[in-house]
Amino acid sequence: MRIGVTLPMSASDGPGRMPGWPDVRALALHAEAAGLDSVWICDHFVSEPGDRPPEGVLEAWTTLSALAAATRRVTVGTLVTCGVFRHPALLAKMAATVDGISGGRLVLGLGAGQPGLEFDAYGFPSDARIARLEETLEIVGGLLGGATVTRSGPFHRLRDAALLPPPDRRIPLLVAGGGPGVLRLAARHAQAWNTAWHGAPDDRLRSRLAAMARALADEGRAAESLRVTVGVTVADPDQPGVSPDDGAFTGPPAELARVIDAYATLGVDELIVALEPRTERSVDRLTHALTLRAAPPGDPPGGP
Repeated sequence: MRIGVTLPMSASDGPGRMPGWPDVRALALHAEAAGLDSVWICDHFVSEPGDRPPEGVLEAWTTLSALAAATRRVTVGTLVTCGVFRHPALLAKMAATVDGISGGRLVLGLGAGQPGLEFDAYGFPSDARIARLEETLEIVGGLLGGATVTRSGPFHRLRDAALLPPPDRRIPLLVAGGGPGVLRLAARHAQAWNTAWHGAPDDRLRSRLAAMARALADEGRAAESLRVTVGVTVADPDQPGVSPDDGAFTGPPAELARVIDAYATLGVDELIVALEPRTERSVDRLTHALTLRAAPPGDPPGGP
């Protein structure tokens, strides 16, 4: 099972201030040096951290292109890009470019978005979110797959559109979400799916996994053809200024190791860990937990 982490993008990610590119780069390189498998960023125009006032947030795709150049081994990805934020042809072009910069390490994570201040302030359409996401997936998937796309859909029109130059490989699409419509789209169009945010495995998670299994069966697709990724929130209560989100796992590294083993036993392919706070100390705490794992069958000892 692979292990990745999300990177700091707004002030709430810690430690108590708005991160800049040096902070993002430093944590990505620390995670890579520690042996983790992937680093992920959110894609927003403004951060809406629950009951706190809106915050600034770094722009995702310019940050992602810099990460692609700064790192050497880890997968880089969006968790996630909202499908309505950019024209799908532009998004496909951006993804192909970032994948080329990274040497083939991008996962393009897409979602339907959550209407709120961000949609209202910047004028993004909030109607027909599932239908809009499906059209985006069809266009982006076609272009990234090397097809010439002609489409006159309800939301976008393309005529003989192609990516030139074409991408060097088939960039994997990840779809995130837990509602029936999103599960159907993931089963139909994606190479990976994400459900978030969770703590230790519980009935909510198992219900999500079972619902995805049904969606795959409905599409006539083998379960092993879709990578299952789970977003897990892990807080370190011993670091300054940490107020764990509801549901975050707050136990010591030995207990975290057992939680990670439990996810592996469920057949999860990758954990994407949102550390609270997103600091090098938190990464070190996570990697320490990986050394304490029991190593379920098929999983290498000591973590990823």
